[in-house]
Amino acid sequence: MEKITTSTITISLLALIIGLGGGYAFASNKTPEANEHMMANGAMMHNQAMNMGGAMDDMMSGLNGKSGDDFDKAFLSEMVVHHQGAVLMAESALKNAKHQEIKDLAQNIITAQKAEIAEMQGWEKSWYGQ
Repeated sequence: MEKITTSTITISLLALIIGLGGGYAFASNKTPEANEHMMANGAMMHNQAMNMGGAMDDMMSGLNGKSGDDFDKAFLSEMVVHHQGAVLMAESALKNAKHQEIKDLAQNIITAQKAEIAEMQGWEKSWYGQ
């Protein structure tokens, strides 16, 4: 198992934040408005002026009142979509960013998020047959 470093945690947290804007692409064919994001459960989240606090509240609402397997399933579902959004955003950064530091960060995000997606999907399949 790989040692978790500060940079891994930083990249993961950054990906968590930037992924909020891109997760809709894997859950819907609908093109969202500039201030919308589709959650894993299909609900549209409206980001008023990119209100990240509200976005996190919306993500958390799908977990409220759940525990055990129900919580784990909902958490994994939300996180896979969220990480897929981070990968989409990072792929865009690879193509469009001016600064090499952004491109390097984007590549690190893609690598880390894809590994975590595969891990979470493996857990889902192993635990729940999904």
